[in-house]
Amino acid sequence: MTSFCRFYETWFDQLHRLFHQLSKAPKPPTSEYDASHLSNLVDKLMDHYAEYYRVKSEAVERDVLAVFTAHWASSLERSLHWIAGWRPTTLFHLVYTESSILFEPRIVDILRGISTGDLGDISPSQFRRVSELQCETVREENAITDELSEWQEGASDLVGSSSCINLDEKIRRLSSIVHKADDLRLKTLRMVVELLTPQQAADFLIATAELQYGIHCWGRNQDLQRGSM
Repeated sequence: MTSFCRFYETWFDQLHRLFHQLSKAPKPPTSEYDASHLSNLVDKLMDHYAEYYRVKSEAVERDVLAVFTAHWASSLERSLHWIAGWRPTTLFHLVYTESSILFEPRIVDILRGISTGDLGDISPSQFRRVSELQCETVREENAITDELSEWQEGASDLVGSSSCINLDEKIRRLSSIVHKADDLRLKTLRMVVELLTPQQAADFLIATAELQYGIHCWGRNQDLQRGSM
């Protein structure tokens, strides 16, 4: 798991660099070059998240219990985890919050038909699709949570078991649950981005990275002050 911790540190630093590049990109794009550049940055950030889950999947196969302890994360981050990572439906709350924050100061312009092109300018059809995706994601989250609950109810199988085969099978089932949770996390992120325009996707990914970076850094500082790291 030390190798994954090293990977995460490098990955997180690169996330911050990509986030910074996306923040500096012209929004709204003022030329075809700017539009292409913005789309490329969005694609790079999505590829970066995909790489994280690819490497994490390998770590899960090596030692799923160590993935649950998440030594690369702060105590605050671990307290917010749902099955060894963030809860997928968090993304929808982020969309609604950022949309509201951007909409309110520009409501007069928007009502006059002046398009801002950002998350504050999401169309009714986009909101409907986001809402439908949220409902679908909640159902999938609940199904995975139920699967984990069933796994936990059989915790007595882990104590005093005379069969290594049964224990190995139990661990394999846990790995499968984490894979399903991570697949849902990445799928939800991709589908939300696909529902948005490149500029809206950029706003959304910036907000996502800001939240992730802020929680990580604040939590790490708190751990350092307590001597927990």
